[in-house]
Amino acid sequence: MTDMKPAQKALYRTIWRWHFYAGVFVIPFVILLSITGAIYLFKPYYEHWQERHYRGLPLAGEMLAPNAQINAALAAVPEGKFLSYRLPQAADEAVLITVQADTSWLVYLNPYTGAVLAAERSDDQLMNIVKTIHGELLLGNFGSVLVELAACWAIVLIVTGLYLWWPRHGRGLAGVIYPRLREGSRTFWRDIHAVTGIWISALALFLLITGLPWALVWGAALKEVRALDFSRFNPAQEQQDWNQGRAQEHQHWRAQATEVFNLTPAVLDAAQQLQLAPPVELSVASTAQAEHHGHSAQHRMHHTDHEVMAQTWKASSQTPNRPLRADVWINTAGAIEKRSDFAQKKLLDRAIGIGVAAHEGQLFGWFNLLLGLLTCAGLILLSLSGFILWRKRKPAAVLGAPPAMPAHIGFAVVAITLGLAIFLPLLAVSLGVLLLLEFVLLRRIGWLSRWLGLRA
Repeated sequence: MTDMKPAQKALYRTIWRWHFYAGVFVIPFVILLSITGAIYLFKPYYEHWQERHYRGLPLAGEMLAPNAQINAALAAVPEGKFLSYRLPQAADEAVLITVQADTSWLVYLNPYTGAVLAAERSDDQLMNIVKTIHGELLLGNFGSVLVELAACWAIVLIVTGLYLWWPRHGRGLAGVIYPRLREGSRTFWRDIHAVTGIWISALALFLLITGLPWALVWGAALKEVRALDFSRFNPAQEQQDWNQGRAQEHQHWRAQATEVFNLTPAVLDAAQQLQLAPPVELSVASTAQAEHHGHSAQHRMHHTDHEVMAQTWKASSQTPNRPLRADVWINTAGAIEKRSDFAQKKLLDRAIGIGVAAHEGQLFGWFNLLLGLLTCAGLILLSLSGFILWRKRKPAAVLGAPPAMPAHIGFAVVAITLGLAIFLPLLAVSLGVLLLLEFVLLRRIGWLSRWLGLRA
């Protein structure tokens, strides 16, 4: 920085300060989200291992009728209603029936004997807990906004970090592409921080951007854009493959909980013959004949074959590799009424579906998972090395922000800032609040202003 002109030094220092303040806020979130994200990458493998006891069941004659299986599962959950039936992938595998009561319950059932092997709350599943921490910090909508805000400022952190890293004055590759290991502790940690950042910056930005459709504010805005003119499109395209918020997570493909069902063997056979990418779940899509309200729920449950003369079921592939997903509607006679594949979705939904699959490490096999794991590890290393650098440079009794220099902010910086603010509305709001807070309050409290580095 010694060879820079005064204006360049001032701009560099200003961006360094933004990088510093963004890091102070973001680092705890980055570490937590990287750890939970790395764990969630292994969700399919963990769940396959977790269900090991529900495979290899003894084959004991003929399977029970599908309706009998569902009734056995409902009997295991007081006041439960039917949600979905997961197709077993082998003859010796348990059936998984999801039942809605106080929460959704996962009921594993022996399809030959009707014996309930396990009934578990979905909220208690490890990967659901990890996902909830990753998405909303176990704090509901408030936590979701915090995570989204952290993601926005993490993007600022990476963009400003790239500017600070950018090679100047012919320094060569040392400290730019690879770290210098023998020039002292401070140089070592500076290079670890900078070099790790450049190697993972593109992947980290990809993870941050592809995670935004789940965010509360950004995801809601995206849904508004998506719905601008759907009247001109085929209704089948409205089946979206991404969800904003935990509350809406299962609503776009699952039917509402129902006491009336008629899962015929013909529906089951037709769904199995489709050979959709597993896991495949069946749910009630529509019922032609209404429930007889004069009967009790228990009475309706045991007389569905008579009460429901025409019912449409939806077979949905729930494979983590979203481009392989498909939805097929089947009537009780086993005839296919319609089908919606990934290729039929709107371009925006396809782009987001591909991004989500890559975000979860499931788009292109083990290499996708490895890239996600390396990115999470790199983000943790970036955070730890940034913390160590801060501790090494921090003067006593102050936060340690880089000293300010008078700067003339150029058009490029203003344009980039406005672009980020437009793309990330929550960032714009938080930036406005911070600036207002700084000029109205923080600069008026002498010791606090000096501790934050807002003035000498």
